[in-house]
Amino acid sequence: MNELIERLTKEAGLTPDQAKKAVETIASFVKEKFPMLGGAVDNIFSAGSKDND
Repeated sequence: MNELIERLTKEAGLTPDQAKKAVETIASFVKEKFPMLGGAVDNIFSAGSKDND
C-alpha cells in the first residue's frame, strides 16, 4: 500500500493523506462490488503497509 501511496503523491500530486484516503476508497469500492474478492483485496492493500511492520 505504501508504494501505491508514494506513486499517487508523485504522479497525481496528492498529499500522503489524500493518497491514503484514495487507496482506502478504491479498496472499499472493489470489496463492495466484488464481495468474493474481499479477503484478497485486504491482503493486497495491507501488504507493505506501515500498520503491518
